[in-house]
Amino acid sequence: MKTLKGPAIFLAQFASDEAPFNTLPSICEWVASLGYKGVQIPSWDDRLFDLEKAANDVEYCKEIQAIVAEHGLEITELSTHLQGQLVASHPAYDTLFDAFAPDQFKDDTKARTEWATEQMFLAAKASKNLGLKSHATFSGALLWHTVYPWPQRPAGLVEQGFVELAKRWLPILDAFDDADCDVCYELHPGEDLHDGITFERFLQAVNNHPRANILYDPSHFVLQQLDYLSFIDIYHDRIKAFHVKDAEFIPNGRSGVYGGYQNWIDRPGRFRSLGDGQVDFNGIFTRMAKYDFDGWAVLEWECCIKHPVSGATEGAPFIAKHIINVTERAFDDFAGTGADEDFNKRVLGLE
Repeated sequence: MKTLKGPAIFLAQFASDEAPFNTLPSICEWVASLGYKGVQIPSWDDRLFDLEKAANDVEYCKEIQAIVAEHGLEITELSTHLQGQLVASHPAYDTLFDAFAPDQFKDDTKARTEWATEQMFLAAKASKNLGLKSHATFSGALLWHTVYPWPQRPAGLVEQGFVELAKRWLPILDAFDDADCDVCYELHPGEDLHDGITFERFLQAVNNHPRANILYDPSHFVLQQLDYLSFIDIYHDRIKAFHVKDAEFIPNGRSGVYGGYQNWIDRPGRFRSLGDGQVDFNGIFTRMAKYDFDGWAVLEWECCIKHPVSGATEGAPFIAKHIINVTERAFDDFAGTGADEDFNKRVLGLE
């Protein structure tokens, strides 16, 4: 068994124009002071990181690594959640998702998709230059508007949707294969890859590509009412990244999984700071140890109630407490008799 690494923190929810959250050196100093050992870097936030430069300039990558290492930290993964979303985006969401791309690509779905795809190729090169083995992203969605269909879906629609999704992602997966880095899709409502079944559909469509993997985040499964512990048992071979995020689901007589268009604080399903929700992290970390997950345990903080600084401050010791320092020997080794074929035959009554 292997001991996973951590605690680490995803910087996206904390980056801002205010110090210490506005530069990579200052935000690294802050998270290190809280006890974190790693940072997951949002590749789109130019206050912290220049993706194009990282893809084309090894010296720049060394500078980034030096900044992070100066504070006793490591880079866990780069994230392209926003760009990955735009690799496959239905036109119904164009207005909302325009903000994810540079201004020159607004109102131009084709150009925006091409830009997002190129961003993914840059992310593969940057990950290689940084020596990273996993990458966090979203799949995007061509089918999400049909997730609860009325009228019914036309025959073959889902299959055709996944064929197109695979067509867009296969060259990217190949690029990450060349970079020796896994693409880890965060299974998330709003994405075509949002649960185990949709991941299986995609995996089949990309011919079981070895770089098509999972960023495991139990919070999204709580909100879908999916068994997030059994999920690990089923898909552990493909789990290559891990967001530690809490959530709760408290149904009532007025709304349920869909939330009634309410604000987050009023929804039955809500993201919470670590320890404030319902997620069984003891069960999760036990399974991660059982299945030899040796990646990073990364806090993704999202809570509609608690202040982010409080969430980050509480998150590092919470994760550290749950990381299992795995044993190197069996607890009952003291009673062992050693390996002896003749002795085993006698125990089995074969002599």
